Formats: sequence, structure tokens, C-alpha cells
Amino acid sequence: MTVTASDAPWDAQSLINRYDEVRSHTEMLASPLSPEDQTVQSMPDVSPTKWHRAHVTWFFETFVLADHEQAFSPFQEKYWFLFNSYYEAVGPRFSRPIRGVISRPGAHDVGVYRGNVDARMRDLISSLDEGTLDKLTSTIELGFHHEQQHQELLLMDIKHVLSLNPLLPAYAGTPSPVSEPDALGWVDVDGGLVEIGHDGGGFSFDNELPRHQTWLQPYRLADRLVTNGEWLEFIADGGYRRHELWLSDGWAKVTGEGWQAPFYWSQIDGVWFEHTLHGTFPVNPGLPVSHVSHYEADAYATWAGKRLPSEAEWEHAVVADGQASQVVGNLTDTQSYHPRAAGPATGRLRQVYGDCWEWTSSAYHAYPGFHPAEGAIGEYNGKFMSNQMVLRGGCALTPPDHARATYRNFFPPGARWALSGVRLADFGASA
Repeated sequence: MTVTASDAPWDAQSLINRYDEVRSHTEMLASPLSPEDQTVQSMPDVSPTKWHRAHVTWFFETFVLADHEQAFSPFQEKYWFLFNSYYEAVGPRFSRPIRGVISRPGAHDVGVYRGNVDARMRDLISSLDEGTLDKLTSTIELGFHHEQQHQELLLMDIKHVLSLNPLLPAYAGTPSPVSEPDALGWVDVDGGLVEIGHDGGGFSFDNELPRHQTWLQPYRLADRLVTNGEWLEFIADGGYRRHELWLSDGWAKVTGEGWQAPFYWSQIDGVWFEHTLHGTFPVNPGLPVSHVSHYEADAYATWAGKRLPSEAEWEHAVVADGQASQVVGNLTDTQSYHPRAAGPATGRLRQVYGDCWEWTSSAYHAYPGFHPAEGAIGEYNGKFMSNQMVLRGGCALTPPDHARATYRNFFPPGARWALSGVRLADFGASA
């Protein structure tokens, strides 16, 4: 989980200001939730809200304070065991699938832990000489982006928790007006020898490096994401009953788990409803379909006579479309907490950032020349480069300053609780 340096150097006060901004946003996201809400773990992939709040605090205590605070002593020794996620080099950790059985520390006590570490972090940053601060800044900045990842996961996870409550509670946000899908357009992209990956200016995770060349045939990308209305056509045409549309592992999931629709859809008296963070409503045809797995995305693309883009195609198309340098879209700053309709066609790519993470056809693996960092921090990305697929673009739960064209998200192909959607690709005219 190494990072590149920022474009502009941080001084102590700007680093403290950014620290406070990121940390307070996590607390803002948790504020609508009761202590009981924050304790629930509804399935093994979901972590309790209070665990997310504590784990990102553990990160700063473990990777910053422990190495640089004079006379360091952990806030609570057992917290190192409870809130370690998967860092083998740090030591043992509590089993992920049963995090919800830990009723103590409660949500309030986690807040006390956060406050203690925050005060110590401010004191440390203020006390460092310029040379030491420069060396430590990349780790602290990494902590910011790590916490932003967990802000997104916090919302994805509480969405699942609330979905199981018969009272149908809402978290926040308001539903979009009912709309119909507009016509799907296509953007042609030239192929050739192209460069992808982060250029080393500003922040990046290590899996975005190194920048390298790859060959692409001419291709086309859909100008917007697949909509709920189009997915309803897929369902009506037997999409979840036709084995010939599915990859073998995907068909095993369909039959083994009884998939009939996207993850948060349910049918009541012949009408499809969708659970969202702002409540449960009839499926809105004009909004992007969300919470579908890679298997479902691939099956839909096959049904439509198209395919999913590779991650290199996705990134190169965004660069060629002139949207690599400015992140604009339905991200978490809109506080919609759900995908929105694409808006009017422009002849360019729409919904590049935000709305839904977009499945690609690319397996998650190392770029040529990739080397993980030494030590515990290096465990973050490299160890997961197996049995995962890459997603691009961000979603409605992603902080806007956390999204970028080179960002490589990844999930197992059967994952559905993440806010993921579909953009189609096709071969170009001269391919």
C-alpha cells in the first residue's frame, strides 16, 4: 500500500487540517446510526460501523504513532488484536466473519479511542522537524486514503445491515425522480500502443504503478451505464434462467444461491422494489443498475451481444475523452448515496466517475514491474492479486478526492454488496 508523493509539499498545519477533515467526515457518516446499528454484522463480508471507525484509528496508531511517538504506549493493548484487519506482520487479529459478536468496546468507547489518537496525532505532527515530517507525510497521507476507503465500505456495509430490518429503515438521502432510460450511445476509441497506470505525480496506491505500455485494438465504449430498465428486459427474457449466457462459476452461483435479480431487488405482487440507503422503492427504470456481480455483468453483456471493457480500455478511453484530469460525477459529496440517471447525451462518455463502480473483464494482477513495499504496509495490495476482478471509476459512496482515472478497485467476481454496475464495450469497426 505504498504511495507516491503529493504534488505539493505538506506543512504541519495543512497536514493537521487534512487529518481533521478526513477524520470528521467518518464521524459525520456514522452520526445517523445508533450504537445498536453500529454493532451489527449482517454477513461475513460486512463489518460493523464501529469496527470501521476503530480500524482506521488503529492504522494511525500502528503505522504512525508506534514508530514516532516518544514513550509510545497503545491506547488499549487488546485493540491491536481486535482492530487489525489482515496485517500478518503486525500480529494476530480477531476473526473477520465474527466481528459482530464483540459488543465491547461500544460505539461510544470507540469514539473515545478515536479522540485519544487524534489528539496524539496532532501533537506528533506539530512536534516533528521538517525532515522527519517529510519522511512521515507519505504514510499519513496513505492513512487518509485508507480511511476514505473505509468510509465507502461503512456505507456499503450499513446498507446491507438495514436491508435485513423488516421496518425498512432509511439511512440518509432522497430518491431520484422516476425516469426512463435514454438511448444508449457509443464512443469510438482508437487503439494502438498506449500507456496506462499512474504517472507518479500526486497520490496513488502501489497497485496503480508502474506506468507501462499495452496494446489495444480499436474499440467502442457505451456512453453511459446499463440501466434498471434495460436490466428488467434481461430478466424478462430469462436472463437468470438461461445457462448459455453465464460463465460456469457464475451459473453455479445463480443455481446455488437462487439469484433472480440484482442484490437489493425484491418482487412484491409482481412489482420489483429496490432497497437503497434512503429507503425501499419501486425500481426506477432510468437509474443505473447496481449491486450486480461480475458474473451478472458478464452474462448481461453476452445477452446484449457485447462485452465488458478491459481495465486498460476503460482507462485509455477516459484519457482520450479528456476526463482524466478532473473528477466530476455523482460521488459522496452529492449526498445522494445512490446512482443517478446519466443526464443528457453529450457525444462523450457519461458517468465516468461516481454512480457505480464499473466491472471490467480484467483479472486483478500486478502491472509489469510491480514490487510491493517492504514490511506490513506492503501486504495491502499484492497479497490480494488472486481470484479478484478489477472495477473502475468510483461510485456514489466514493469521496471525490479519492477517485481518479488510474484507481484500481477489486472484488471477487461473485461479490454483490458493493455498489457496482455495468458499462458495455464492443469491438471497433477496424478491429
